[in-house]
Amino acid sequence: MQTPTRRAALMAIAPLAIAAAAGCGGSSKPAYCSDRSQLEQSVRALGNGEVLRQGGLQDLKTKLQTVEPDANNLVGSAKEDFPSETGAIETSVSTLKTTVQQLPSSPTPQQVAAVAADTRGVVTSFQGFREASDSKCS
Repeated sequence: MQTPTRRAALMAIAPLAIAAAAGCGGSSKPAYCSDRSQLEQSVRALGNGEVLRQGGLQDLKTKLQTVEPDANNLVGSAKEDFPSETGAIETSVSTLKTTVQQLPSSPTPQQVAAVAADTRGVVTSFQGFREASDSKCS
């Protein structure tokens, strides 16, 4: 037999439990969807490998400083659900970062081509994640 105080406490807790079970506000999208949106904006800023030609080395470094933490956030939040896709993002961002760090102030055409290829690798890996997660985030 429940006392009136206990019954009142259970009645007060019940709506909280229902809200928590419903996902705190009813959003059915996983948390990584907002990280995906953030990384998408950063990747778009990189362009399709032409950022070095268009904005110079410093511009590329600045954009990479945005892409890298955004990629890390996405990888951290989605790795369990999308291990292959997040692994590809990690690898491509790391590869681009290494290539950019090794660039001299006046890169050769071959070095510029390598940066463009690595930038496209980041774009491609993000697209793979986006396609894999569309059913959860759209």
